[in-house]
Amino acid sequence: MYKKILLPTDGSTYADQEVERVVNLIADDGEIIILSVAGRLTSSAFQSRKKIKKVNEKLKRDAQKYADNMAAKFDDTYNVKIMVLTGFPAETIKEVTEKEGVDLIIISASGKGGLHRFVIGSVAEKVLKNSEVDVLLVHND
Repeated sequence: MYKKILLPTDGSTYADQEVERVVNLIADDGEIIILSVAGRLTSSAFQSRKKIKKVNEKLKRDAQKYADNMAAKFDDTYNVKIMVLTGFPAETIKEVTEKEGVDLIIISASGKGGLHRFVIGSVAEKVLKNSEVDVLLVHND
């Protein structure tokens, strides 16, 4: 059993499979950290600061919604902590893992990456390659 499990979420439809794994692997007194990472646009010659600010605010709201939806899948008997941060998902997952002393990361093999994951690599792949703790990669069809 694991004392601290990190459960990153991007709002994909595979959350139920991930939750099932967490429930089976978390220690009775363990902590589940649900992490949602919002991307952030920076200044651009093609977009006004006001538009960029609105987009960033929406990305943060969406990330919060994803985390809240994931947390709602656990009943009150579980110790659940929600974190919503801004950054690059794989790097942020690694930082949170180290800072929080996570024992296990449970992450879906596919999410919202689409065709881009074949070009730049998926978040799950980056996490798997760079993690210093156990990673459970949940395969989704």
